[in-house]
Formats: sequence, structure tokens, C-alpha cells
Amino acid sequence: MRFTPLLQASAVALATVASTVTAVATPARASTPPLTAPTAVAHLDLARGQQPENLTLLPNGGTVVTFAFSRQVAEIDRRGAVRVLATLPAPAPGATTPVLASPFLGGVVRSDDGVLHFLYATGTADLTGVWRLAPGGTPERVAALPADALPNGLARDECTGELYAADSVLGTVWRIPAGGGTAVPWATGAALRPAGFLGANGVKVHRGAVWVTNLDHGTLLRIPIRSDGSAGATRVAATGLPGIDDFAFTGRGNQALAALNGSSEVALIADDGTHTIVLDRTDGLQNPTSVAVRGDRVWIADAAYLTQQDPNLLTARLRRSA
Repeated sequence: MRFTPLLQASAVALATVASTVTAVATPARASTPPLTAPTAVAHLDLARGQQPENLTLLPNGGTVVTFAFSRQVAEIDRRGAVRVLATLPAPAPGATTPVLASPFLGGVVRSDDGVLHFLYATGTADLTGVWRLAPGGTPERVAALPADALPNGLARDECTGELYAADSVLGTVWRIPAGGGTAVPWATGAALRPAGFLGANGVKVHRGAVWVTNLDHGTLLRIPIRSDGSAGATRVAATGLPGIDDFAFTGRGNQALAALNGSSEVALIADDGTHTIVLDRTDGLQNPTSVAVRGDRVWIADAAYLTQQDPNLLTARLRRSA
């Protein structure tokens, strides 16, 4: 894609985050890799703005992705073919999305009935918020978020159907009713705020808590869901992860795989918060943004925000003994 001046500034900010990797005691790559046979499912078209920000898996083995700056939600089938499912409306001329300038499509989740929910930020009150796309339908906004928000990661509570959206600019986790409606600020605080670029980023609901990454702080956070549905105290679960974007739990306790955007790496985070690097540039990573796990397979979306070379979708095998 072609960067606007503000997007170029954002890329510089992300590169600055990435450069801190050399100043942090970054662990060596795992000697016995838990991820094997990384393979490209699809090489995407940078010139057409096909830079995947987030992904969710389909029952047929395909993947739905959001293309961050082309306003498109698309399906990538198992052979790598891309089919655009929807293009979101453009904001009014002169609108500026916080930090990123251009309209931004963030997290996407899928419910069992095939309905997709995803986040859209435009810097305008009429479009920013949570959007819904039913199979064969057209996109509609189901919950508004503030015009000065930058909703990024999105998670669905499989027990209640409620959605949680991580806001990278306002440092807030928003909770949205299952059927849409009024979004409420569920969790706030210094641990969620940015430190110059982007704060709260990826989000998942797991084992009675909402887990959130902070890209600027390089942290993974755990926020318990109390019995009344309110947020408990935020606890730092892992540190030393510069440029951490979205992530996925592997199915083994609180073990997670996290995309480290600026350094083009995937980290395996253990229950105790320590981590090892399990994939890197040599495996084809190009600024990974998000991870999904199903059984013994892992999918990684690469946006190539900094490399500007090869946005792609990769898959790998997960060793359950890792």
C-alpha cells in the first residue's frame, strides 16, 4: 500500500519499538521448536492493500482476515485464493483516524452461526465501532465507539456472547452486548495506555479472564472477570515482548503464541511468563499481526507494515509436547 505521511510516522514509531528488541534480553530461538513446517498458505497483494491485521478460522479450513487499510474483510481459502466479503464505507473527506490517519480495520471474530464481528476506526462518530456481517449479508454497525478511539483487538466470550474490544489509543477495554448496543468501558488504567504509539492491542477471553497485550509496554496482561461481570485488578502476566500484537492460547494451560510485529517473530509464552522465540524472518514472517490455533495447526497473519515486501498467511504444525 502507499503510506500517507501519518502512516509513515506510525511505521517509524513501530520501527522504534522494534529497535528496543536489541536493548532487551531477548531469548534465543527454541532449540527444539514447538512449531514446525512453516508454510505459506497465501502470498498477498501489497499493491492492493492486502495487509492482514487480524484473522479468524472457518470450519472449512479457510480463514477470514481484515485488511487493515483497504477497508476490506476477506476470506482466504485453503489454496490461498482471496475473496472479498465486504468493503466498509469510506469516511467523509478530511477524516483522520487517531495515530494511523487512514481508516483502519482491526480484530475479527466468528460465532458458530457464521456471523462475523469486526472493528472499524475512521476518526468519525458515524462509522467507528463494532460491525456485523451475516453470511450473504451486508455489513452493519451494531455498536458505536468514540471517534477518537482506535479499536484494535476483538474477542468473543463463548459463554455469554459478549464482545471485548481493546482500544489502542484510549487505553480501554470496551465490553459490547452479544446482540450489539451500547459499548461500555470495562477496564482502564495505566497498564492499558500507550507510551508514544499504541497501547492495548490483542485481546482474548480465556479461563475466566480477559487477556490483553500492550504493544508499547511489551506486556501480556490478565484481567479477571468477576462474578458480577465487572473487571478485576489487572495483573502483568508476561513482560519483555516489544511490539507484541495479537496472540492465541495453545490449549495447554495459559501457554500462548504471540506475534511480535516489529521484529518479525512469534514468541511462545509459558505459564510462568517466560518466553522463547519459535518463528522468525527465516520462516517467512513479515511483521506478524495475529495468530490462531486449532488442534495441532497454527495460522499467522503477516502484514509487512515495515518490510513492505510480502504480506502473507502462514501455517505451521504445533508439537503438543512443547
